[in-house]
Amino acid sequence: MPDAATHRHKDLSERTLGFVLLAPAATLLALIVVYPIANLVYSSFFTIQLAQPWIGEPFVGFDNYVRAFGDERFWHAVLHTAVYAVVTVPGALLLGLALAMLANLPFRRKWPVRLGLLLPWALPLVFAGLIFRWFFEYQQGLVNDLLIRLGVEPVAWLTDPTLATAAICIAILWKTSSFMALMLLAGLQTIPKSLYEAAEVDGASKWQQFVEITLPMLRPAIFVALIFRTITAIQTFDIPYAMTGGGPGESTETLAMYIHKTTLDFLDFGYGSALATLMFVISMIATSFYLRQTRRSAGRGAD
Repeated sequence: MPDAATHRHKDLSERTLGFVLLAPAATLLALIVVYPIANLVYSSFFTIQLAQPWIGEPFVGFDNYVRAFGDERFWHAVLHTAVYAVVTVPGALLLGLALAMLANLPFRRKWPVRLGLLLPWALPLVFAGLIFRWFFEYQQGLVNDLLIRLGVEPVAWLTDPTLATAAICIAILWKTSSFMALMLLAGLQTIPKSLYEAAEVDGASKWQQFVEITLPMLRPAIFVALIFRTITAIQTFDIPYAMTGGGPGESTETLAMYIHKTTLDFLDFGYGSALATLMFVISMIATSFYLRQTRRSAGRGAD
């Protein structure tokens, strides 16, 4: 009996120590994550219009959310955001995987290749948007200059809705594929070389090695990269804002841009909070989907 009591007391002490050690991190997490999100959701249930401060802050319940679901501009922004996500997330994954495989080759000097991957990722998003805005500029842009040299008429890239969307997707792919490549390169370097050596002894081709070894071993890194890339795709703001400002008209406006305009231009913080809450919910749904797929993949690997 004394031994059991001593063991129970030891478990309690270790548990208490664990709570004490985790308390600072939990407190910091609550202050910088939980409280802002809770305040955002709370504000979404009120009418907060700084342009009309005399209205006060009356409680309106779910009226802001009902307004969002009936807002045509909201749905257009969601559609544009979905287009960017559908095009750039798998596109960045494929380009990033190709770049990671290239950077993982046995170069004598690897730092120039890896530096080339790091520079696009390290470049500020707005700066990247401004660079590609100049690339696709009608009169002095690099793309139209090349078209003219080839005898092709210049194209109004940023004033046509379809072409502007394509130009923004190209800029996002250039910016984000390097991030995907860096994450996948880290995963590639954890794969034991002995697996490839054994496969070569068994007569497996390079393609068979890629399908049977590289992709299965790289699956956890792929899922983590997809989670981060999908969340940033849902929150896309800087590059479209720098390239087109949401134009022409509202044809390239993302959900994040609409939230920005609602809160900072229209000063409607109640409705803007509701829109931001909906974007947060969409991000959580996408994240939970990837986490579920990761868990299933881990389960299949264990079997």
